[in-house]
Amino acid sequence: MLPLALPAQRLLVANQKDHTLSVVDPATNKQITAIDVQGITGHEVIASPDGKTAIVPLYGSSGVGKPGTDGSTIDVIDIAGGKVVHVIDLKHGVRPHMPLYDPSGRTLYVSTELDKVVTAFDPKTFNVLYTLPTGQEQSHMYIISHSGKRMYTANVGPGNVSVIDIPTKKVVATIPISAETQRISISNDDKWVFTSDQKKPQLAVIDTATNTVKQWVPLDGLGYGTAPTKDGKYLIVTLRDKNKVAVLDLKSWTVVKTLDMPGSPQEVLVRPDGKMAYVSCQKKVAVIDTANWTVPAAIDAGNGADGLAWAK
Repeated sequence: MLPLALPAQRLLVANQKDHTLSVVDPATNKQITAIDVQGITGHEVIASPDGKTAIVPLYGSSGVGKPGTDGSTIDVIDIAGGKVVHVIDLKHGVRPHMPLYDPSGRTLYVSTELDKVVTAFDPKTFNVLYTLPTGQEQSHMYIISHSGKRMYTANVGPGNVSVIDIPTKKVVATIPISAETQRISISNDDKWVFTSDQKKPQLAVIDTATNTVKQWVPLDGLGYGTAPTKDGKYLIVTLRDKNKVAVLDLKSWTVVKTLDMPGSPQEVLVRPDGKMAYVSCQKKVAVIDTANWTVPAAIDAGNGADGLAWAK
């Protein structure tokens, strides 16, 4: 396969049911190609800091906390070449899930939830550097503070959040949330962490200074993926059971806008320039104009579109 002629910036979409990674041109809102990820389900994706490669952990055939196969590998994909160029083999089933780079770009993290840890890799050699224990089952999603010093994991079935001090590699707090929680994000100033109750339509707002839930924000449906806007004024919240997205004002803590989505919304990605946000909606990715809170386009993606990443 000849190298693809790629635009300078690309939107990446992990398609669970198609077992592919979509590469989308955000200028035209069209898919350029779909790269096979070895016929195994990858839920999430992250692009390397230089934008040349994509990291897709292969979770397996199950949903979190449900029976199924346990993935043990992570694909490293050459985006321009349109193929897997390296496979990180973890040697046993760990259900690898969420990939993130630390703010410096010198460490690649992947949640390896069956081992109750987040694993750190050297992004050049892909050798394991160390692990960060979460102390909990089903540490499915996590977020790293902008300072690079703290990690917060959403532990689905236990319904709590682990606060990990990265320099000491220790859990410093476990915050009760609900019977079940999902997905997690952090404010631009690192003051607040957001995660959604999966039993009641409400969002937990965690004060990172005290590691306690400061307040609950009522929602019109069950919250799921969240992301703050680049100006720090709003939080975009997907309402998966309502096919809608809520826009939460982070000053008044009230929902000021609700947008219809073209399918069940999963994950939110705000573009680096802040002008647009993208929401994966199973078979499409909705494009949100954050200046006027409209949905000017819906991008055709693969079946089971979920994880999103930006490559530049």
